[in-house]
Amino acid sequence: MQVNRTQLTEFVLRGITDRPELQVLLFLVFFLVYVITMVGNLGLIFLIWKDPHLHTPMYFFLGNLAFVDACTSSSVTPKMLVKFLNKNDMISLGECFAQFYFFCFSATAEVFLLVAMAYDRYVAICNPLLYLMVMSNRLCVQFISVLYLIGFLHALLHIGLLFRLTFCSSNIIDHFYCEILLLYSISCTDPSINAFVAFTFAIFMQASTFFSIIVSYARVLFAILKTKSERGRKKAFSTCSSHLLSVSLFYGTLFIIYVLSGSERNKYQGKMYSLFYTIIIPLLNPFIYSLRNREVLGALGKLTKC
Repeated sequence: MQVNRTQLTEFVLRGITDRPELQVLLFLVFFLVYVITMVGNLGLIFLIWKDPHLHTPMYFFLGNLAFVDACTSSSVTPKMLVKFLNKNDMISLGECFAQFYFFCFSATAEVFLLVAMAYDRYVAICNPLLYLMVMSNRLCVQFISVLYLIGFLHALLHIGLLFRLTFCSSNIIDHFYCEILLLYSISCTDPSINAFVAFTFAIFMQASTFFSIIVSYARVLFAILKTKSERGRKKAFSTCSSHLLSVSLFYGTLFIIYVLSGSERNKYQGKMYSLFYTIIIPLLNPFIYSLRNREVLGALGKLTKC
């Protein structure tokens, strides 16, 4: 006999913590973080657009990275702030899918954008005389168009597969955003196909992009070591250090999340690492790329004087 089960259309987001005495403090902290993140990323985009000296492939990619980071933070933080403010734990099925879609889109785009930035540094250091010819405006636009298309299709694939699932028993998501693996765990439909597709695409994209970045920077390192000029070495290391730091934070956090994802005793740590990936990295990236960059600081100084 088949039991009639009602389809759930709302979920409960547990959030970071259920301690009521911390809600106001957490709201103030994350509101400040979100404001700084948006000002830093959107300000960097405006600065690159405004200063003609920054109209180069490297800053074109950097501006798009700032845009993607702003999207990542905006897909998660506003709903978390609302929960802190009015203690509304509920999120509808449509809101949940929309939140995951924009998060998946921006995260996928950022993965491939880091590859494009690594290739840009490889061409700039290993083939400096051909740099402007190889990294033409047309090629840069093609890079950006393709990676946004991949992000759009990847997110659309997972959303399409989510519609095959039904939710009829538990509606509690023990996280601060609609994390796809937790949606699988509370589904009444067998999520094996969804999980297989999710892990296959995640492993393929992360492994292939990480390998591409490693190969690019290995060749950059060999080129730097061959440089006889000490000044040339310092300049090359300086231009690459910010990107390497950003790549290390991004992939390091991803690897830790996947290692901890199957451990029940590390749910709290998993939330903290997800918090670092979704909120802290978008906050840090504008400062990583700006504070040690003389051209960006110079452009900021000129804009401030004006």
